[in-house]
Parts: sequence; structure tokens; C-alpha cells
Amino acid sequence: MSKCFWIGVGDIHESYSQILSLPELKDAKGLLISGDITNSKFHKEKIQGFFSNLMEINPHIWAQIGNMDTFEVEELLDELGINVHLKLISLTEDVYLAGVGYSTFTPFNTPSEVSEDTMTEWLKELKSALHQKSVLDKHLIFMTHTPPYNTKCDVIMGGSHVGSKAVREFIEQVQPDICFTGHIHESKAIDEIGKTLIVNPGAVEQGGYVKIIWLDDHLEVELI
Repeated sequence: MSKCFWIGVGDIHESYSQILSLPELKDAKGLLISGDITNSKFHKEKIQGFFSNLMEINPHIWAQIGNMDTFEVEELLDELGINVHLKLISLTEDVYLAGVGYSTFTPFNTPSEVSEDTMTEWLKELKSALHQKSVLDKHLIFMTHTPPYNTKCDVIMGGSHVGSKAVREFIEQVQPDICFTGHIHESKAIDEIGKTLIVNPGAVEQGGYVKIIWLDDHLEVELI
């Protein structure tokens, strides 16, 4: 029996101590961070210290920025060699990770927001990379900060769906095994689009994370 797992978190918002104390972090195959590492302010020493401490526990980190993170955070992820935004990463021989960070526009004018048109173009690039590297017959984890539109994972307090239609279209076309997302703190949930499991673990401050488990040639999720 082949079994391993990755821990997925999002919406950290500088709750760094809670990440460092996550159960099983040391035993995980790696840690996936879907975005919102900070609260819109860039404190380089503080963020570097967090990642340095994190890598002492588990050196296998893949991360991207969310809408609350500045461009300087993305530059730091690039410096550390862990940025997954618009990249395709081989996690194992059978499992790949594709990522898209930032978010579509919000009412709050946060640092890293883009239009649906930009998100559509980015996801076309990502889809092209999947074809070029011939990994569509492999198992794929799609990590997006913005959840797909019209799921249990993109519902705000008033009941409106605020996810991305471009992200949803990508999932409908590509059908990754798992879509690991975040952004909407109150939408901690698991849902499905076709064959794809959609999972939003909610904010770290609320104790949310997900285990993405590779077991006997398939991926499954455990929402904590």
C-alpha cells in the first residue's frame, strides 16, 4: 500500500505560531499554502523568520500570494524558490501541483487583485503548460486562492457566491483531482465540480487545514 500526505493551509494572516504547531507537520510530504500569508503589510524579517522556522520542521514548502499579500511577498517566495503561482510542480512521480494566487476583485481594494479577464488568461497559460508537459494523465492538485464560483466554498455571510467564474471554467475543463482553495474564511467546506473535489479549510486562526492524502493510486482529502 502506497500512502503519504500533504498539509494544506490558507488565509494565515500572520498567525504563524499556529502553522508551526500544526499536528503532523513534520511527517507530511510537504506543506501547501494557498495565499494570504500576511495582512497587507510587508515585514520582511518577520516573514523570513516564519519560513526559516517552518523549513526547519518541514523543508518541502510550496506557496503563493493571496489578495492580502503585496508583490514583495511574491518576490520573497521567488527568492526562497517556493512560489507556485502559475507554475506546475512535480510533487511525486504521480502527483503534480498547479497554482494560481492573487484574487479577483473585492470591495476592499486589497494589494493583489486582478480582473476575471486576467485570471482567464493566466489559467489559459496554466492549461497550456499542463498539455505541454503531458501531465493530464497524472494526478493533479490545483491550488487557487480564489475559489470557483457557485460552490459551497465561495459563499459569504449574506449567502452570495463570490468565487471566480474563470477558476470554475478551468476546473470544468481540466478536472483536476483536487482543487484546494481559500479566500472566503466562512466557507469551510468540501464540494464537487464533476470529478474534482473542491476543499476550503477556512482561516488558520479558526484552526482549519486539510490533509491531501495519496493512497493506493488516488487522492483524497480530510478536512480538519
